[in-house]
Amino acid sequence: MAATKIKAPEIATPAYWDEACKHLIRKDRVMKRLIPQFGDACLQSRGDAFTTLARSIVGQQISVKAAQTVWDRFAGLPRAMTPPNVLKLKVDDMRAAGLSARKVEYLVDLALHFDSGAVHVGSWEGMDDEAIIGELVAIRGIGRWTAEMFLIFHLLRPNVLPLDDVGLINGISRNYFSGEAVSRSDAREVAAAWAPYRSVATWYIWRSLDPEPVAY
Repeated sequence: MAATKIKAPEIATPAYWDEACKHLIRKDRVMKRLIPQFGDACLQSRGDAFTTLARSIVGQQISVKAAQTVWDRFAGLPRAMTPPNVLKLKVDDMRAAGLSARKVEYLVDLALHFDSGAVHVGSWEGMDDEAIIGELVAIRGIGRWTAEMFLIFHLLRPNVLPLDDVGLINGISRNYFSGEAVSRSDAREVAAAWAPYRSVATWYIWRSLDPEPVAY
């Protein structure tokens, strides 16, 4: 059988990025210092919605390296990573790829939601952030944090503030409060100046902790 050629995912970058950086530099003293440190680097989106969410489930509670190994094995099972193909997989084969029983259940539920049309992928562009989060958290294994990461990294939504993200809270503590403990309300107050580009500011806060850009 001929080897299946895997198409490289298209990479998208936000059209609003330059305008967001100008806004943040003008409004926030920390952003004025941070943004020039990272040159032309910016947020990027790659792959399709189903694959992105499946990868997020596979990577839960394991190291990045382990997640990549399991993902590579799992991704080799179906002919293509689509909801109908995942629903045809045998549980034993998925478990043999290194997936826990719970993650198998989560991936099947994800595939069912996409296959049945319970998530309205084609309508997301016209939906607000909270409406999309509401659809995503109805899928087993996807909580608010995962949904917010999806909005930032896949849908490239400009104004998401993931208050459950440890990196964001630690970064605000380090950059704005000299390392003192920071509450969610403190973080929200700092981020008020970032609107309507809170996703962009969050990305730069993450970079201040780890200069290597995250690909989701």
